[in-house]
Amino acid sequence: MIRVAFAAVFALLALPAQAIEIQEVISPGGIEAWLVEDESIPFVALDIQFRGGASLDAEGKRGAVNLMTGLLEEGAAKRNATEFAQAVADLGARLSFDAGDDTVSVGFQSLSENRDEAADLLAEALTQPRFDDDAIERVRAQVQAIIRSEATDPNSIAAKEMAAQAWGDHPYATSVNGTRESVAKLGRQDLVAAKNRVLARDRVVVGAAGDISAEELGLLLDRILGGLPETGTAPLPEDADLQLSGGTTVIDWNSPQTVVAFAGPGLPIDDPDYFAAYVANHILGGGGFSSRLMEEIREKRGLTYGIGTGLATGLYGQTWQGGMAGSNQTTAEAVELIRQEWAKMSEGVTQQELADAKTYLTGEYPLRFDGNGRIASILAGMQLIGLPIDYIDTRNAQVEAVTVEDVTRVAERLLDPEQLRFVLVGQPEGIEPTTADATTN
Repeated sequence: MIRVAFAAVFALLALPAQAIEIQEVISPGGIEAWLVEDESIPFVALDIQFRGGASLDAEGKRGAVNLMTGLLEEGAAKRNATEFAQAVADLGARLSFDAGDDTVSVGFQSLSENRDEAADLLAEALTQPRFDDDAIERVRAQVQAIIRSEATDPNSIAAKEMAAQAWGDHPYATSVNGTRESVAKLGRQDLVAAKNRVLARDRVVVGAAGDISAEELGLLLDRILGGLPETGTAPLPEDADLQLSGGTTVIDWNSPQTVVAFAGPGLPIDDPDYFAAYVANHILGGGGFSSRLMEEIREKRGLTYGIGTGLATGLYGQTWQGGMAGSNQTTAEAVELIRQEWAKMSEGVTQQELADAKTYLTGEYPLRFDGNGRIASILAGMQLIGLPIDYIDTRNAQVEAVTVEDVTRVAERLLDPEQLRFVLVGQPEGIEPTTADATTN
C-alpha cells in the first residue's frame, strides 16, 4: 500500500464539537501551535511534525533522513546514547522520532512536573545530536536488516513496485529506508546535512494537549524549537505527477498465494469531491465486512481472507488504492471482480448503502478520542494537511451532505477500471502481464 499515512490521520479527525476547544498559540519566538488544554491529569503531550520528511533526501543520499531520524535519540550534547536514554527514563518521559515520506515526526510526552527538564532533552536531541560512530553503525545495521526483510516480503515488494510505477522520479517512488547500497555509503556529514535540510522552524507544525496553558506552551515551544534554524537548507518537495496506467504487473514469487496490490488516481483533501470519495470508498472497500469488495470476493466466493481500499492522501500526491491476498489458482477471478466492482461504482449506490456508510462514518469517531497523545497528533495532522481549526465542528455535516449523485460523480471521475494498475506478487494462474514492466525475482 502506498501513501497511507495521511489517510490514517484524516480518519482520526472527527471528534464531537463539544468535546474539545482548540486554542491557537504563538510563542514569543513566533512558533505556532494548536492546543487543547486539559488539567484533569498532570500530563502533557506534543506532536511535532516537520514538513518534507524523507522526501528531502539529497540526490544520491536516499535513506539519509531516515537514518538521521533514527539517531536523534542515540545521544545528544554531553550524553551518549545510554546516558541520554537513562536521562529520559529518569524523568518518566517519552520521546519518539520517525521519518516518513511527508514528515519527520517527533513525539513528546511528560508529566507536568518534569516537562521543562524533558523539553531540554528534546531540544538537545533536535539541535545537538551527537551522531557518534558507534551509534551510526548500530542504527545503520538496524535499517539494513529492515531493507533485507522487505526484500523477502511479498507485501513490501508489491508496494515498492507500485510506488515506482506511480511516482517516477519523485522521492515517493522509492523507500524512505533507502537501499543497501545508498545506506552503506552514508557518513556522519551526510546525516548532519540531512538534519539541516529537514529540521527547521519554517516547516514545523505542533499539536499539544494536556495540563499546560497557552502561555506555558509558548515558552515550552521556544525551549524545544527555538534553537533550530529559521529555514531548512532544502526547498520543500514539488507535487508528484501520478504516472500510473492501467494494466497488470506480475512479479514471479515462489509462494502458494499471490499478493495483490491495486491503485488508481486519488484526490487531495481540499478537493471539493473529497467527502464524496471518502463515503464512496467506505462503500466500495473501506467498510470492512459491509463493503462491496468484501461481500463479492470473500463472503460470496471465499477468494480471500480480507480485502480493503483506502484514499492515500499524501501531501504531494494521492492515489485510491487497495490490496488483498489469495491463492494462485483464484487470483485471476479476484482481479476481474475488483475491476467489475470498480466500474459498478459509477452506476450508483443505493440509499441504504449511503445511509449505512454515513451512520458509521459519523458515529464511530468519538471512540478514537482517547487521550492527550492522540489529540496532539490529530491537531498536528489537521494543520499539516490544511484543515481549518473549526473542522471538528463541520466534519460530520460534510459527511451527511454527501448524496447518491455525489458518489456517482466522483466514481465516474476517478474509478475507471481502465486506469487501475495491478501489481501481483506470486505465481497467479491465468494472468499474463499487460506491459513490459513484469519483474522476476
